[in-house]
Amino acid sequence: MTEYIIRLIILVPLVGGMAWGSLWLWRKVQLGMPMRAQPNDKPAKMVDVISMGTSGKLAVVEFGDRELLVAVSRTQISLLAEQHKGDFHA
Repeated sequence: MTEYIIRLIILVPLVGGMAWGSLWLWRKVQLGMPMRAQPNDKPAKMVDVISMGTSGKLAVVEFGDRELLVAVSRTQISLLAEQHKGDFHA
């Protein structure tokens, strides 16, 4: 009986720690954090995204020397505005 209690005292925290560690790792991977450095030579890059309710978003996409403002919904993507990089004056 004593051997069973000792195994229980050792194995329960070990299994709990492994469960916590796997959930922590899953959360980090799920959020899109890269596990290693990736090259930044993609032609298109998301600059910013703003949520517009439950089913829509506004996104600024950098493509070449242009910035595109697009509306994204569940069924379509629409181009709203386009400008050359640096042309915008607030």
